[in-house]
Amino acid sequence: MDMKLEVIVVPVSDVDRAKLFYLDRMGFRLDADFRVRAGYRVVQVTPPGSECSIIFGDGLTPTAPGTYLGLHLIVTDIEAARRELTDRGVEVSGPFRDITGAFHHPGTAERVPGLHPDRASYGSFASFQDPDGNQWFLQEVTQRAPGR
Repeated sequence: MDMKLEVIVVPVSDVDRAKLFYLDRMGFRLDADFRVRAGYRVVQVTPPGSECSIIFGDGLTPTAPGTYLGLHLIVTDIEAARRELTDRGVEVSGPFRDITGAFHHPGTAERVPGLHPDRASYGSFASFQDPDGNQWFLQEVTQRAPGR
C-alpha cells in the first residue's frame, strides 16, 4: 500500500501575516482559505513542484507557533534557490554543511560554512525562518538515492 505525505500543519500566530509570507515571499500556491467560523480558519499552500502542502490557520493545533525546527524544501540548485528567496525578501543563511556530512544538527550547531566540497546530493543546506520562527531548510539534491 502506498502512503503519501500530503499535508503538514504548521503553527502560526498570525494567519494573514503567514499567508503573505508563504505566498509573496516564498512563492507558494494558494490552494484554499476557508474561514469556517470565528476562531477556525484553514489556509492551505503548496511549494512550487511539491506534492506536499502545508496548512496553517486558527484553531488547528495546540502546538506553539515557532516551534517547528527542521522542515525541508528540496532544491536542485541551492545557490539559485537562495538567490531567488533573498530577492523575494527572505533572510536565508549562507550555504553550509554539517561537520558529520550525514545530515545537520538542530539550530546552528556544528555547521561548516560553504557548500559540500564535492557538491554531493543531500550534503548542502541553507536555512531560514517564517515570521513566527518556524525553521526551514533548503537541501540540495541533484541525484536521488536509490529507491527514492
